Amino acid sequence: MNVKKSLLVVLACLPGLVLTAQSKAPENWFTMDASADKVNGTGGDEAIKLLKSKNKKSQTVIVAVLDSGVEVDHEDLKDVMWVNPGEIPGNGKDDDNNGYVDDIHGWNFLAGPGGNVNHETLELTREYARLKKRFAGTEPKNLHGDAAKEFKYWEKIKEDFEEQRSQAVNGMENATAQLKPIEDALDMVEKALAGKELTTENLDAIDVASDEELKGSVDLMKRVMAQGLTSRQDLEDAKKQSSEYFYNQVEFQLNPDYNSRTMVGDDPNDMTNRFYGTNEYEGPDAFHGTHVSGIIAANRNNDIGIRGVADNVRIMTVRCVPDGDERDKDVANAIYYAVDNGASIINMSFGKGYSPDKWYVDQAMRYAAQHDVLLVHAAGNSSENNDTAPNFPNDELKKPIKKGLFGKEKQITTWMEIGALNWKSGENRVAGFSNYGKKNVDFFSPGVQLNSTVPDGKYGPASGTSMASPAAAGVAALLRSYYPELSAVQVKKIMESSVLKQDGMVLKPGSRTEKVKFSELSVSGGTVNSVNAVMMAEKTKGAKKVKKAIWREAGMGENVKKLGKESRA
Repeated sequence: MNVKKSLLVVLACLPGLVLTAQSKAPENWFTMDASADKVNGTGGDEAIKLLKSKNKKSQTVIVAVLDSGVEVDHEDLKDVMWVNPGEIPGNGKDDDNNGYVDDIHGWNFLAGPGGNVNHETLELTREYARLKKRFAGTEPKNLHGDAAKEFKYWEKIKEDFEEQRSQAVNGMENATAQLKPIEDALDMVEKALAGKELTTENLDAIDVASDEELKGSVDLMKRVMAQGLTSRQDLEDAKKQSSEYFYNQVEFQLNPDYNSRTMVGDDPNDMTNRFYGTNEYEGPDAFHGTHVSGIIAANRNNDIGIRGVADNVRIMTVRCVPDGDERDKDVANAIYYAVDNGASIINMSFGKGYSPDKWYVDQAMRYAAQHDVLLVHAAGNSSENNDTAPNFPNDELKKPIKKGLFGKEKQITTWMEIGALNWKSGENRVAGFSNYGKKNVDFFSPGVQLNSTVPDGKYGPASGTSMASPAAAGVAALLRSYYPELSAVQVKKIMESSVLKQDGMVLKPGSRTEKVKFSELSVSGGTVNSVNAVMMAEKTKGAKKVKKAIWREAGMGENVKKLGKESRA
């Protein structure tokens, strides 16, 4: 994730802040229904009622969560965690001969003899360090062909890195000062509220007609409240977390001399090695992955905590996302692991702006598609248009592959890109931070202040397309569970075709005033709806699906060795 210029986006990047905020969203709103509950949820609760009324039987579906790690013994997750049937816990052996020892609930590609990776560099930083070694002191007029093209790429990398590094250093030095305008605004509106609760409704009731300064303070507080800052304590937390945020940027993410890979003991440039890591499922910070897992499948039958969207799921945890940018190699190997061990759906709530080894990730995603696995991905939280801004991974193959006698395969056919939806109606339906794209974002799903499982057996809200993606993955899991005859391609088509079409204008993500048609923000022009999807699935004839096979037996290893010779440029 890149350094953000906007203070409000920086606030949104602080998970601890969101955790402590007093959420105003309806409890478990992401499983509610737009028609029955008048909330922009997935409709998961109503869909399950409908399925039960039809006496539909379900089969267990494995959803792989490629993320920061999962608290596998959380009270609301322990009964829905995937258990590898071929492994004997704790015997130190690879009982099922899949290359991973004691992988009972999944695997961690970010750990090894040296410990667990927490902080990591950005891909931008890694590219800066790699290319600096190659081009430092080079005279560009002496370069030609591919070398000249890569030098131009280096110039862009250098400019981007130096700009972001400068912003991070400035942010670290002035972290508290950057929050001073919010503190001043809070002081002013609290005085105007005269003891009333700090809510959007009460802010709207303040008379600002003759006081421009007060009007500005009210407007600023509305904006920061939308990011989760709703109290004085939240502001104090934000001061602390903002300092930590920029410190981590300077010391780790944007530090070309930092190398966390020694902990893993693996060469990140050796794409032929898939067998590294440990079975330490949580890692140093399992907040993100635990939250994502709860949205998909938190136990619906234990009368505690929350309800996940789907009701017959097993969560496979595959840790490949650090505090920084995930490496292409780890993402690809996590996908291979998930497919080979039976996942039907893979949720990927992460992304970055550069992907030098995209070809390797492409191969893994093609492998998933060929094995009938649905890939669900978060669109990103930068208020950007994914049709024009780089966002990786994505479904566009770096090198199109010949397909039959006519044409080429250019995209991953089982890929879904998900934007974030607010529970509110009207012009605020789309989350202000969400990425969008008429060509590259399929639809919108609940992603603002979703209350879910978090470490230490607790619960808390968080916002992001990181939350919208698992909400959509939960709907996909319902379909794959109750309609197992449907292929991943069919499930994708059903989910896109069954959206609730959204009319009217909404605030464009990232803008306070500009409005756009909701239909222009995604491929489908709508929001995910489980009930509609179930009704459409009921009428859809199943497709013949491929038989799963272990990749090593399918000759993928030799293919990777061959592809490993390709240029990273």
